Amino acid sequence: MAADPNLAIRLLAENYTTEVTPTAAVKIASFAEALPSGTQIYITFLPGSDYLATIALAKRLRTEGFEPVPHFAARSISNKHMFNDFLARARGEADVTKVLAIAGAPDKPSGAYSDTMQLLATGLFERHGIQSVSVAGHPEGCGCDTTKVLIDALKWKANYAKQSGLDMRIITQFCFEPEPIIAYDRMLRSEGIELPMQVGLAGIASLKTLIGYAATCGVGNSINFLKRQAANVTRLLKPEAPDRIIRSLAEYRASEPDSRIAGFHYFPLGGLLKTTVWANSVAQGRFTLNEAGGFSVT
Repeated sequence: MAADPNLAIRLLAENYTTEVTPTAAVKIASFAEALPSGTQIYITFLPGSDYLATIALAKRLRTEGFEPVPHFAARSISNKHMFNDFLARARGEADVTKVLAIAGAPDKPSGAYSDTMQLLATGLFERHGIQSVSVAGHPEGCGCDTTKVLIDALKWKANYAKQSGLDMRIITQFCFEPEPIIAYDRMLRSEGIELPMQVGLAGIASLKTLIGYAATCGVGNSINFLKRQAANVTRLLKPEAPDRIIRSLAEYRASEPDSRIAGFHYFPLGGLLKTTVWANSVAQGRFTLNEAGGFSVT
């Protein structure tokens, strides 16, 4: 553990990323109300979305001084023409150089692509000047694939990044306990996967909201953890913060220098502004450690 636990937390929390949907963005008058200039803001692409809405939001974020990172969901891309047009517009209209490539939520692809590897293999990201591609990580597994399939896919992606010169990092699905993330970090390194990892965290939201999202997203044992917390019904509607998991991971990262954990990605389940105001306090060191194993922002 670092001599200064507060510093360990700050160092891990200071360069966070977050995300927003085009629909939610309409309700935000100004992203600068809560987000530091230059913050990477991922633009979620939900099934049935129009990629032109993603482009419009990317342009807005760039204009307001932020780094837009649009999602490219393979199973929602109907053909190579759409993929190419999506990239060309993102690059030309919003100067996008960073993206997240994922398989996406639909069980069946709507067109030519079913996974991230197929998107990468086209070479279109590089051709359009994309410099950084984030990919998904699943510390608690994924119902659609076995652990071996997921690890083999990450090995393929890491090798592709090395050969192509793309900067690549892992953005994990959110968890509510540190143990699965620590085990995942160690497993990836044992498999030779050295990609930096942004740990996904649920933002400020009630236990009731978190349980709903956890069930929808299938985050494994975290659902049981949340249900144990919900046994105290007085907590169900109170805002919950990821302070305990952040502190635990900061202590782990400080004690294990080879760890690939590089920061946090907040899923703003209870609202973007509420989450980022809290995240800014942590990043700036405005918090006090407590005896419950977490901290309180000040």
